[in-house]
Amino acid sequence: MIGGTDAMDAATPGGAARIGFAPTRALTVLPARRSDIELHTADGLTLVGELALPLDRPIAATLVTLHPLPTHGGYMDSHVLRKAAWRLPAIADLAVLRFNTRGTSSPRGTSGGTFDGGRAEGLDVAAALAFVAERTLPRPWLVGWSFGTELALMHGRDPSIEGAILLSPPLHRATDADLAAWDAFGKPLVVLVPENDDYLRPAQARERFAAVRQAEVIAVEGAGHLWVGEIAVRRVIDEIIRHVSPHPAKEIR
Repeated sequence: MIGGTDAMDAATPGGAARIGFAPTRALTVLPARRSDIELHTADGLTLVGELALPLDRPIAATLVTLHPLPTHGGYMDSHVLRKAAWRLPAIADLAVLRFNTRGTSSPRGTSGGTFDGGRAEGLDVAAALAFVAERTLPRPWLVGWSFGTELALMHGRDPSIEGAILLSPPLHRATDADLAAWDAFGKPLVVLVPENDDYLRPAQARERFAAVRQAEVIAVEGAGHLWVGEIAVRRVIDEIIRHVSPHPAKEIR
């Protein structure tokens, strides 16, 4: 199950956004402006989500997160995405949008519609990008995990985005044609591949993503598909900051 490898929503009151505060731990929630949001799809569905913004600084960039497979426990609170929302507004001035794709439930609620295997979910991705445009959130990047990487590759080639970061891409639904289309799209593609992934390991990933000339495939030693453990999570957070943030992160560790 991908949904959570640790307790849900247990906030740590001592979290902080500036140098000199307590270091982060697995369940640390750093200060941010957080609000429940709704997305509206072209086929009439309402999707539920959350937007986390920097507390008192301008937004440097925006992450539109796409969760793992909902039929295997993936949802907007899957732990890496949840921790990104807990930390990145404070340490890197990033806005983080999380939402449940159609038919997916979490403590936030249940999005309308039913799971469609990645097909109609393209409308969900479009709704998220439309929300970002309406709110004038700057420099959007897609961040997909597992099934979410398929949605990014198949449906994320929107001129408004800066690029995409893929975590544990299985390449089950996304095809060689999707990779060729991303190559032609030309936007950055950062591919984080766990050394011990269950579906696609680094050597295979380099071979498959060679079709995308601008793809950067990064092998992550010791990690698995689920990114279990704080070391793995911090590596993801660090790579997101390194590729997305225009300035160094605040040191809170």
